[in-house]
Amino acid sequence: MKGNLKMEIFADYHTHTVFSHGKGTIEDNVKAAIQKGLKEIAITDHGPRHIFFGIRSRNYRKIRDEIDRMNDKFPDIKVLMGVEANLISLNGDIDVDDELLKYIDILLMGYHTGVSPFDFYNLVNLFGKNTASKYFSYLKPVVREQNTDAMIKAINKYDINIITHPGAKVDIDTKRLALAAKARGTALEINSSHGYMTVEYVKIAKSVGAKFVIDSDAHTPSRVGDFARGIEIAKKAGLATDDIINAKE
Repeated sequence: MKGNLKMEIFADYHTHTVFSHGKGTIEDNVKAAIQKGLKEIAITDHGPRHIFFGIRSRNYRKIRDEIDRMNDKFPDIKVLMGVEANLISLNGDIDVDDELLKYIDILLMGYHTGVSPFDFYNLVNLFGKNTASKYFSYLKPVVREQNTDAMIKAINKYDINIITHPGAKVDIDTKRLALAAKARGTALEINSSHGYMTVEYVKIAKSVGAKFVIDSDAHTPSRVGDFARGIEIAKKAGLATDDIINAKE
């Protein structure tokens, strides 16, 4: 997939299927990725605490088996099993248990609304305060700090490969998150669907040496490998191929 930066985006590490909030099957996404010329694709359905859309524990093995079948059927593309986990507590807990961890190849994590929190305390102090901050400006600096702290704790607690759409759902301190991500080898996603990270956020994160990934966040097979918006953000922010983990010359 050639873009304006004279680079090739060879992998889409953030796609959804009918196992969570997507419209296509795993094979539909894989075939779409092959048509776009991709060499890798990750199936990263929503974590199990995402209300209505989270993957069910009874499907973990089924998804793993289907992805293994795809790798056998389509040897020219590498298919990864992942999950887009949800931040569920101020202590950095996410909704991925040991059972799911043993099946996956790649771990993504982001903040989402419509998620069952770790407990009532976090319902009020994580999700409740973020909602309230939209109406009460005095809460904005409070939630900005707590959101950033919680994400950094998650990065340090789990082997998270990618933080999805940082800044899209809640306010964060981009520089602090980027420093933690760099230290742990975690990439920050430029999401072609949400348009986050913004150009400003990318510039801040780049200034401290963070790495990035450009993903589609496809919820339909037709959007797999659609990187145009992400590439444009990367271009405006002055990124080079070496800054992006799924890009090459």
